Amino acid sequence: MLVIGVLLGLFVLFNFVLPLLVGLIKLALIVGVVALLVFVAVFVLGKHSRSQ
Repeated sequence: MLVIGVLLGLFVLFNFVLPLLVGLIKLALIVGVVALLVFVAVFVLGKHSRSQ
């Protein structure tokens, strides 16, 4: 019973939990890159309109 429980736990970990975490990290990185690009665009446009 213990061996079956351990094998089932490892199956759940490697097939459900780890891909979910990797997906969340990818999503966070994409959102972070988009936010950085928006910040840089607003910063550059703000400096450009102030200098004129």
